[in-house]
Amino acid sequence: QVQLVESGGGLVQPGGSLRLSCVASGSIFSLNRMGWYRQAPGKQRELVAQISSVGSTNYADSVKGRFTISRGVARSTVYLQMNSLEPEDTAVYYCNALSIRYFEYWGQGTQVTVSS
Repeated sequence: QVQLVESGGGLVQPGGSLRLSCVASGSIFSLNRMGWYRQAPGKQRELVAQISSVGSTNYADSVKGRFTISRGVARSTVYLQMNSLEPEDTAVYYCNALSIRYFEYWGQGTQVTVSS
């Protein structure tokens, strides 16, 4: 089992920045890909960014050039640096992890609100 805990959400003005963190605990040796998804009110959950165990990254087109995903040295932490935030980025952001046996885990979510 893997537990994921996110932090770093909050209220920010348009054009501002936030850094989300996700710490994994439990069977972290089994983790392969980690990433971030988001869900805005009335919309489906969507992929924001992913990073593989060897550092390959994948981004949604809407965040390319503005967001950066990275993993900590111990590979049990994943970060999402969000710059040039827009009101459309407002959502609950969820940390996601996929194990080497293809079990999927989710965090509880952290709210990001971009508003003036």
